[in-house]
Parts: sequence; C-alpha cells; structure tokens
Amino acid sequence: MSLEIRVVLVEPMYQGNVGSVARAMKNFGYSDLVMVNPCELEGQARAMASHARDVLEGARITSSIEEAVEGANLVIGTTGAASHKTGEHIRLPLYTPTELKEKLKGYSGTVAILFGREDNGFRNEELKSFDTLITVPTSEVYPVMNLSHAVAVILYELSGLEGGNNPLAEGFDLQLLYGHLEELLNEIDYPPHKKDKTFLMLRRIFGRAGLTPREVQTLRGVIRKIERKIGYAATEPEDLQETKGSESSESIEKFI
Repeated sequence: MSLEIRVVLVEPMYQGNVGSVARAMKNFGYSDLVMVNPCELEGQARAMASHARDVLEGARITSSIEEAVEGANLVIGTTGAASHKTGEHIRLPLYTPTELKEKLKGYSGTVAILFGREDNGFRNEELKSFDTLITVPTSEVYPVMNLSHAVAVILYELSGLEGGNNPLAEGFDLQLLYGHLEELLNEIDYPPHKKDKTFLMLRRIFGRAGLTPREVQTLRGVIRKIERKIGYAATEPEDLQETKGSESSESIEKFI
C-alpha cells in the first residue's frame, strides 16, 4: 500500500516560485500539485519549471482550501517557527520534516501538505483547520524561507518514505469525529471561554495520532455511549449526512 504526498500552494503570488515548486517536486519524485487561487501562470512559471512543465501543466486549480484537500487523509500545514510567538495555542506543537517522516512510516493514504502565502502565510482560522503543523528549522538571523525552498527542503526530507499496512482514516470520517467532539463539549456545558482552545487541542492530538478507520469508529462509538449515559441523543450534522450516508449506531458500536 502506498503513501501519496500532495503539495498544495495557497494563493501563490509569484510565477517564478510556482515554477520552481514544480521543479523541486519532480526532483524528488512527486507530481500531485494543487493550487488555490494562484497568480497568472504564463511564461515565467514554465521557464522556472524547466523540465518539470508536466507537473505544472498537470496541476489542479481550486477556489478554496477545502476543495484542494478533498480526499486527503491527513492535512498538514507549514508555518514559520518564529510565528509561534503569537497565537501559541493555534500554532503549537510544531514538527520538523524529519519528525514528520518518522510519524508517517508504516501508513498508507494521501497526505496533503499546504504552503501559505508568500507575504503573510496562513490566517489563524486556516491554521486551526489543519490536523498537524510542521516547520523547517531556520536561523534566527533570517528565518523566512522562499516558498520553493521550503517545498524543496520538506520534499527532500520525505523522499524515500514508504507506505505500510496501516491505512489513515478518511478525512471525511475525521470531520465527523471532530464534529462529534464539538457537540460533546456543548452537551457537557464545557466553559465557553475554554471550549475553542480545548477543541483545537483535541483536534491536534488526534491529528498527530494518525488514526486508522477502526480507531475513528471506536472513538465515535465511545462518544455515543457517553451521550446516551448523560441523556443526549447522538446526531450528526445535517450537511455531513447529506454528503455521505452516516453509519448506523450498530455499525459504529461494533468496534467498542
């Protein structure tokens, strides 16, 4: 079973950087490139891509991050280490590419690695939506990396990573779990001023865990039993039910 890496560029501003990213991807054997609302891609992008024009021309263009990561089992955001000084609960913990490679060993599925805007990276709300965050260790003298350089370093560190027999849970099922956790916090009257930080912490914990499909179903089954014990009927968000038929209580509880 294989582990696929998808590179997602969020609103890249410069053609040269996009072309250089495509070149770096081909250098290390990757080809799945997605761009969210990119700049115009013309001659300069093709010139910088050089012999990786096939990667550039095969890239998928989307209008949102949600579209870009559709089908991914794990969504990983990149951020500068220095940025943890503000919004620490949003950005931490940060892993290095080497540590990420160790965590991904033995898994199969699709991992989307997102790179933010050249001028100001990701917004806090976007950072909150990622399962895990990574950073490239840099000198404090000049910590800001060029987009294509960051992509090249991370892909170099991940090169040679082999998949295994542990499938990562589907992103859709993880969203069901996160929605279920958020419902539970509301149901137990969790302090409102702590709820957002706690929910984000739980999401980071499960994102780092690399949950398998069976583990996700087990966790959801436990939450259902907790809800029943405290007198709440377990329900799923309507929009998720419409997108994919929700499992019956029996199908979830057979795992616990």
